[in-house]
Amino acid sequence: MNLPATLPTSPDTAGGDVPALSPQTLPDSSELVLRVMPMPADVNANGDIFGGWIMAQVDLAGAVLPSRIAKGRIATVAVNQFVFKQPVSLGDLLSFYARITRIGNTSISVHVEVYAERNPANLHVVKVTEADLTYVAIDHQGKPRAVR
Repeated sequence: MNLPATLPTSPDTAGGDVPALSPQTLPDSSELVLRVMPMPADVNANGDIFGGWIMAQVDLAGAVLPSRIAKGRIATVAVNQFVFKQPVSLGDLLSFYARITRIGNTSISVHVEVYAERNPANLHVVKVTEADLTYVAIDHQGKPRAVR
C-alpha cells in the first residue's frame, strides 16, 4: 500500500497543523521503526543523499523488529533485495516502516519500506526505497542460536 501524496494533519501544541500518519496511510502490517532527516554531510557530489547512507539506515531500521523477537544479539546475514526508487534530497524527512516476512529456526527476514516527506509547505510523500533483509540470532560467541 502506498502512502498518499499528502498526509493528514493533526493539531500540534503550538496551534498549527503537523503531518500525522494514520493507520489508513501506513504500509500494510508495517510498523514505523525509524524516522530521520539526512544532513549535509550525507550528500554526494550530485546533491543527492549517498545510497550507502540510506542502506545503513535501512539496516538499522530492519534490525528493530528482529531484535525484539530474538531477545538478544542479531547480525545481518543477507541483503536479499534493495531497490532505490527515487533519489533522496537534503531536507527530506525519511520514515522507515518494517514488517517481518519470515521467522526461521535462527533467522528472521524483514521487509523495509522508506518514504520521504518533501516540501513541508506543500507536503508530498513518495516511496524512495524498499529492501528485504535477513538477520540471524547469535550467542555471545557469535554463533547462530535458536530464535524461540
